[in-house]
Amino acid sequence: MEQINALQAMVDAARRVVFFGGAGVSTASGIPDFTGDEGLYRKQYGGLTPQMMLSASFFDLHPDMFYDFYRAHMLHPQAQPNAAHRKLAEMEKAGKLSGLITQNIDGLHRQAGNRLLYEVHGSVHENRCIECGCLYGLHAVLRAQGVPRCERCGGVIKPSVVLYGEAPDHCVCTGACREIARCDLLIVAGTSLTVEPAASMLGYFRGGSRRMVVLNREETPADARASLVIRADIADVMGMLRI
Repeated sequence: MEQINALQAMVDAARRVVFFGGAGVSTASGIPDFTGDEGLYRKQYGGLTPQMMLSASFFDLHPDMFYDFYRAHMLHPQAQPNAAHRKLAEMEKAGKLSGLITQNIDGLHRQAGNRLLYEVHGSVHENRCIECGCLYGLHAVLRAQGVPRCERCGGVIKPSVVLYGEAPDHCVCTGACREIARCDLLIVAGTSLTVEPAASMLGYFRGGSRRMVVLNREETPADARASLVIRADIADVMGMLRI
């Protein structure tokens, strides 16, 4: 409880709070942490790793196999925002949260109500025809048999998520780095900080009188720089904050 009180005091004193989150933010919503010891990325499928199957080159060469894997393991349409998502939406509405940076593609922050949002790796809810650029929602991917195709031109529909071998959106990354540089409280939660370029974004945090809080069950490279490190369930901790 002492750590929760310390976090509460930092949030109360801060004028610009930025939240930087990863997969651990959504585990309470039933979405697995892919990089954990028992996570999806530790396994192989017919001799192929998930990183191979979720690469841009694999999508281009084998879109049918890509979508079989993508639908089975990356889509969780029944998932709902948990206490952490809801609290962050409340913080934004109250004017306390100036930016939310997420490595997640599940769209739960937007579903909870956040709009000051930087989805570094994109979102499963946005899909685009690679031929004509027509936009589709998640339902187009879920309802399709095999490879989803554009109703307008018949082109292949591609998820607007950052696949291995692709660069994230420059504008999104620039905005995220700007928010990190300007904040006076940075909360880093549910991420191992091992995936680039998101992990390098913390280099824009200026320190000094500013504060960083790390909320994660495992050690992270940011722990040594943090003013406070909390090893606890993210949804529980965020849910206890008073705004």
